[in-house]
Amino acid sequence: MAGWLLFFWIPFALAAEESLMNTKLETVDLRWMTYPADGQWEELSGLDEEQNSVRTFEVCGVRSPNQNNWLRTTFVPRSGATHVYAELRFTVVECFSIPQVTRSCKETFNVFFYEADRDLATESFPPWMENPYVKVDTVAAEHLTRKRAGMEASGKVNVKTLKIGPLSKAGFYLAFQDQGACMALLSVRLFYKKCPAVTVNFTLFQETVPRELVMPVAGRCVPNAVKVSARPLSMYCREDGEWAEQTVTDCTCAAGHEPSEENTKCRACPAGMFKPSQGEGFCQSCPAFSQSNAPGSSGCPCRNGFYRTEKDPVTKPCAKGPSKPRSPEAKINGSVAVLKWSEPLENGGRDDVAYHVTCSECPEKQPCRPCSRLAYAPRSRGLWERSVTVEGLQPYINYLFRIQAVNGVSEMSHNPPASESINVTTNKDVPQPVSEIQQTSASSSTVTLTWPPVQPPTGSILDYEVKYYEKSGGGTMFVKTSENQVTLSGLRRGAMYGVQVRARSEAGYGTFGPEKAFQTQGMESGSSTEKLALIVGTAALGALLVLAVIIVAIVCFRRQGSSRSREQEYSDKPGQYLIGHGTKVYIDPFTYEDPNEAVREFAKEIDVSYVKIEEVIGAGEFGEVCRGLLKVPGKKEIYVAIKTLKGGYTEKQRREFLSEASIMGQFEHPNIIRLDGVITNSVPVMIVTEFMENGALDSFLRLNDGQFTPIQLVGMLRGIASGMRYLSDMSYVHRDLAARNILVNSNLVCKVSDFGLSRFLEENSSDPTYTSSLGGKIPIRWTAPEAIAFRKFTSASDVWSYGIVMWEVMSFGERPYWDMSNQDVINAIEQDYRLPPPTDCPTSLHQLMLDCWQKDRNTRPRFAQIVNSLDKLIRNPASLKIVSRGNGGPSHPLLDQRLPHYSSFASIGDWLRAIKMGRYEENFAGAGFNSFELVSQLSTEDLLRIGVTLAGHQKKILSSIQNMRVQSKSGSSLGPY
Repeated sequence: MAGWLLFFWIPFALAAEESLMNTKLETVDLRWMTYPADGQWEELSGLDEEQNSVRTFEVCGVRSPNQNNWLRTTFVPRSGATHVYAELRFTVVECFSIPQVTRSCKETFNVFFYEADRDLATESFPPWMENPYVKVDTVAAEHLTRKRAGMEASGKVNVKTLKIGPLSKAGFYLAFQDQGACMALLSVRLFYKKCPAVTVNFTLFQETVPRELVMPVAGRCVPNAVKVSARPLSMYCREDGEWAEQTVTDCTCAAGHEPSEENTKCRACPAGMFKPSQGEGFCQSCPAFSQSNAPGSSGCPCRNGFYRTEKDPVTKPCAKGPSKPRSPEAKINGSVAVLKWSEPLENGGRDDVAYHVTCSECPEKQPCRPCSRLAYAPRSRGLWERSVTVEGLQPYINYLFRIQAVNGVSEMSHNPPASESINVTTNKDVPQPVSEIQQTSASSSTVTLTWPPVQPPTGSILDYEVKYYEKSGGGTMFVKTSENQVTLSGLRRGAMYGVQVRARSEAGYGTFGPEKAFQTQGMESGSSTEKLALIVGTAALGALLVLAVIIVAIVCFRRQGSSRSREQEYSDKPGQYLIGHGTKVYIDPFTYEDPNEAVREFAKEIDVSYVKIEEVIGAGEFGEVCRGLLKVPGKKEIYVAIKTLKGGYTEKQRREFLSEASIMGQFEHPNIIRLDGVITNSVPVMIVTEFMENGALDSFLRLNDGQFTPIQLVGMLRGIASGMRYLSDMSYVHRDLAARNILVNSNLVCKVSDFGLSRFLEENSSDPTYTSSLGGKIPIRWTAPEAIAFRKFTSASDVWSYGIVMWEVMSFGERPYWDMSNQDVINAIEQDYRLPPPTDCPTSLHQLMLDCWQKDRNTRPRFAQIVNSLDKLIRNPASLKIVSRGNGGPSHPLLDQRLPHYSSFASIGDWLRAIKMGRYEENFAGAGFNSFELVSQLSTEDLLRIGVTLAGHQKKILSSIQNMRVQSKSGSSLGPY
């Protein structure tokens, strides 16, 4: 962040005042000098308008002409001010109200000042005349006092503020000249203005007295802020004691600190959070498997056993080495072995997994030794592929290959990389290498070679393989022959070729023999016929190319015209039509006369040989759910989830099972589970989808209770809402939206799944609904009241369900409505009771839940609005710090579930398990916290010391302890149990 020039208004930087004199506070003689000494000015004690005792000066020489009465204050040090303000409170009697007054009566008086470096005034110095005094102003009264016969003059008090200056000496005297007025000087207050101390954009400017020549005031960065450049920090203090709007600041919060209190302070990141660099931005939670134990951290060190590389940013999660490769296998063909394996089950948290292959020769009855004279293709170390070809194996040898899985942090670990071994034993009966190759003839493009027949140890020779390449550059080529000779054709004129030959018997291939070099015939002048043929051939080729270009242009033009003529036409598929620029809507597969046609339309058929089932991970409505591998030729092998249809199914069950694939195949969105294809041409019938490593959202949240920050949870909710917005835009109702039907991958991306209950919305209806005529079970706790009562399902009812999903996420997988019966849930909702906010739930999120639970479905937000609301929260994380403290609606005994009184628990372990923190039972016992009295005194530092390092878990335990303290104040003592 470079230095910048800012223009701003500082509402809190009002001018400050410093008093030099205030006669209103004096109660004794002021000792001011008058002239003439026995003149008209008279010092009196009186009462001000607030009935406080004050010293005043009065003069009223109105009946004598040529009045010249002076009153001078004592010496007033200016205290560094260049301008001083005089606030005068006075009264003046109206001349016409005074009887027997002369024409010289005045209703004004003059104010002067005289500067000096010390108190040097006497009765005669400085002279009582306008020069050497400096005139400030002739003061006239705004309010005149009238004097009535037999009564004292009365009227309003005048207040006048005069500016005195510029001042340059140590102090000054203030003087008043009366020339025939009847007046009273009630009080004099002398003061100067200061610019108060202020902090702007992490820059502190001290309290400053204005100067005659406006000079920039130097500032300094607040604590925990740093200056970005060498540019001076400055602001201008105006004469009126207010800071000018033109300011230069160049400070920003240091690493490990975030802006706070409207950019006036830099607050240290709390333990468990960090800020990697100076500048804008807020603290963020430590990445996975790292922790900052001290405030103000710019990075989070990795936990034991986890690492980052030097090139990894501090924002990247820590990782460990991958697990060992799986399922290694070897295919031997004579002297060649092809090794293959599957990827590790765990990649250690990184995507840069590579593989090293090492080899040991283990002859019979001899110790193993490193392999020699082997060739690896493509290489033996740093393999990104999960296969390698090893050439040059010798007969009679047992080879031990070790395959290691490594990633970027493997070398940082003290443990060796995880590896898997495989033994390879070469066949001793393979043929010997072919070494004597001879050339029998050659032309400009061919070479004919021959070699002695090879006699294998057993069996007979099946064929020979010839490997050859051009020595000046070019790829290696292979050709097979059943004879002990071969003619290599298509060679380049006058080129040198390297050739090797090996033989194959029933026992496999032998090794390639030594390389031999052969050359085709050189370039000759050639006959005129050959040259003519070359010219003719070139011309013909050019003509063909021109013709091909013309044909392609004609075809493209016709297709373009055809597509324009069909732009707004309906599709010929049942229930499918185009909207606007070609956006498809959802097509109900049950509208097809033949449901199998819907499967063929929307789901890709996969060859069963491409799929390998590894393990069963669950059970579905129609059969088992498995994890497996999908390897399509030409594509990378990936993990997939496989739903199988159990045996003995009816045609109706098969149709219903595959209908989910017909539905999923129509969707393409990053937050909707992806369909990879179906297998319908073999048994069992399968649906293949992408594999989500972290499984269902509800169980994933319960497993990681308290380990995610609110901003991470909002990110998950935003993904779900984005997927539902996509479905809603396609006129599609899910009907079973719940955390159990949301799947989570390794990057915490949430995807909507399970489309068994969803149905098509009538597009032409202004209020599209689906009325279930089939009956069936409805998930009461997640379903909108109109869907329960009337079986009316809309996108608005999906919004209600989404509000329940929000509650599940913010409570880390808590069961909605706890142990209430379904009927109790229905009754509570009908009485307008709603779920209270989960513990530490941001107020803004609970309010969004309540919006989703509006009884009138037309007032609920749409999914597009929900996405926008969550985006605003993500852009403004500070809003998530405002936490709900009470219920969102009227109290209800069943809906206001709270932790029971601590006295109802038999032990600390029971209490920990009740708040889902049972994993720390041994930690508490080992640290000696075996009574509620001791536990109630725990602090954050104590929890860190006994091993509770996750910020979410600390917060949950401390919240329960606070509840315990509140309960104890209500009358229960904190005994041992």
